[in-house]
Amino acid sequence: MKYNISEIITALAIKQKKSVQDAVISILLTDSRKLSNPQETLFFALATKTNDGHKYIDDLYTQGVRNFVVSSSYVISGAHADANFLVVKDTLGALQRLVAYHRHKFDIPVIGITGSNGKTIVKEWLYQLLHSDYNIVRSPRSYNSQTGVPLSVWQLDDTATLGIFEAGISLPDEMERLEPIIHPTIGVFTKLGEAHQENFASLQQKCNEKLELFINSEVVIYNGDNPIIARCVENMALSHKTFTWSRTNRESPLFISSVKSMDDKTIIKYSFLGFDTELEIPFIDGASIENAISSIATLLYMRVLPEEIKVRMARLERVAMRLDVRTGKNNCILINDSYNSDFNSIKIALEFQNQRKMDRPLKKTLILSDIFQSGLLPKTLYRKVSEVVEQNNVDKIIGIGHDISQFSSVFTMEKQFFNTTDDFIKSQVWKQFKDELILVKGARSFHFERITALLEKRIHETVLEVDLDALVNNFNLYKSKIDGDAKLISMVKANGYGAGAVEIAKTLQYHRCGYLAVAVASEGVTLRDAGITIPIIILNPEINGFEELFNANLEPEVYNFRILDSFIKDAERLGVTDYPIHIKLDTGMHRLGFVAEEIPQLIDTLKNQKSVRIESVFSHLAASESWVFDEYTAKQVETFKELSTQIEEHFKYRIHRHILNTAGIERFPKSQFDMVRLGIGLYGVSASGFNGLQNVCTLKTTIIQIK
Repeated sequence: MKYNISEIITALAIKQKKSVQDAVISILLTDSRKLSNPQETLFFALATKTNDGHKYIDDLYTQGVRNFVVSSSYVISGAHADANFLVVKDTLGALQRLVAYHRHKFDIPVIGITGSNGKTIVKEWLYQLLHSDYNIVRSPRSYNSQTGVPLSVWQLDDTATLGIFEAGISLPDEMERLEPIIHPTIGVFTKLGEAHQENFASLQQKCNEKLELFINSEVVIYNGDNPIIARCVENMALSHKTFTWSRTNRESPLFISSVKSMDDKTIIKYSFLGFDTELEIPFIDGASIENAISSIATLLYMRVLPEEIKVRMARLERVAMRLDVRTGKNNCILINDSYNSDFNSIKIALEFQNQRKMDRPLKKTLILSDIFQSGLLPKTLYRKVSEVVEQNNVDKIIGIGHDISQFSSVFTMEKQFFNTTDDFIKSQVWKQFKDELILVKGARSFHFERITALLEKRIHETVLEVDLDALVNNFNLYKSKIDGDAKLISMVKANGYGAGAVEIAKTLQYHRCGYLAVAVASEGVTLRDAGITIPIIILNPEINGFEELFNANLEPEVYNFRILDSFIKDAERLGVTDYPIHIKLDTGMHRLGFVAEEIPQLIDTLKNQKSVRIESVFSHLAASESWVFDEYTAKQVETFKELSTQIEEHFKYRIHRHILNTAGIERFPKSQFDMVRLGIGLYGVSASGFNGLQNVCTLKTTIIQIK
């Protein structure tokens, strides 16, 4: 859906604003790194404990954003004269109110899901089960926070016939803000557990808070066997609109009469409206069974026939990143549950591991991180963990985290402990795993996906491993060597020197790289198609491909009059003005670029047109890595300074200048000008022996035979 900025101003009852033009808004943005369509973006400058969105306004403005929601304390810059600024007391509250306004335009069924565990699974399963009947808009991944919920609901459009959204809370009063945004017609309460318990006085208080989501729902679906939920439903005056399921109460609308798990499936027998039937699901762990029953109850309430439910439930697929079973190295099997780590989910995962039927004897190993937000004292918590680990016949535990390491003594089985994931990886312990059923269970912040990547068996024997952490280390290392205002141009040509340009570009964009550079237009188009929005320089533009540059907003390097004249002509034909170009000067490398004698003609050509503007003037050092040629390098820098200054003097707008390449950054920090270009140094290669770089690419293969 799209809204005029004037309607948004009215919806938010904006009293203080700087509105200069109407605009059409289709995208709400809270993370400046995810900018895709500046013209239709409304940026909400959210302030958190660790960051402030207001500091990214200048950058977003530069990238084309002209619509901002800012707090009353923000001083609007005169440099943003053509931008709309909506001033509010609370930018997060404004985001939530706007999406609540948007939500109430839709008269469609909306399923709201909350609970301590299982929200994402039930949401994804309901999508699998109902997508053939409805055009469904649902929360991406686990977008269930104060910002995730509005960004999810904003996806509703005129084609939607059903919404499925999850909501999570970690503090009191949070659900009260989410209810108007989701405004569910059908409420599903998955499970009440200990996650985030430290912020609530009791489970009952937390349950009451979660039930706030269903105050205006037509029905609340939940496990009637849970006495706390049942009591809270009564306290919240919701008893008159419940649809319960139960394993003990035959009077419940959905009575589960039998649950029987076998090797790789579970048969569930149930009674609904006096009709007895059964179905099977391709899962055996307790969490999946409970989530499946919540899904069955929801489908029954939505009048899906039992016969159809039976067919659909048998086809359920496991949701990625939750109890994901993979083939490991050295005859190991991996169970990946590196999604969260609370006590209840640990019990469920261990149950799954314990019930897993193997075709050969395997040692049971648990890799477990610290457990957060349990509401228990650490010693009590890890004693309980030790008990449940023993109950599920785990042979060995590897604990990762400062807390679990501190209480290692409570575990009596074979054990090893590490303070961080890095410590574990560096120990090489993981190379010793053999014939083991390994459960990897960790909180997201521990990044256990790095561990599963090490343990997982690969299909191909020869693999180029690209270490993006090393790449970020190198990027930040060079970034620390340049002045704060200087921009860094990263080279990702030749498919990122063979390392994968798209993934590298995404990583660099996330870490706020100023510019990317590639060799030819097709490389730039590939990056744009992959969602890269930061400026991209095309080093070798082809005259026949200029229209491709305009269409993908790619900026050409211009190094002779043939290219310059042709590009200006094409820009004029297309009605383009002020298109950014990058002028290359030849200061002594004698390869490409305008020479000193051509500068007057270059200036005249550029001054007598309006189609292009100079974004930067640059040159290339011939031998910056070698001290033998330092005198020549200094001469190049001086020549560049003279020629670029000569150009600058004839234009009123700012022109960026850059001459340093990787070795130049390392050896000539005083010649940074406005930008620098980072090439092979980004990938861990330094011709001058620069310290601190990490190797990014590793080619690994298998020796097929030794004779």
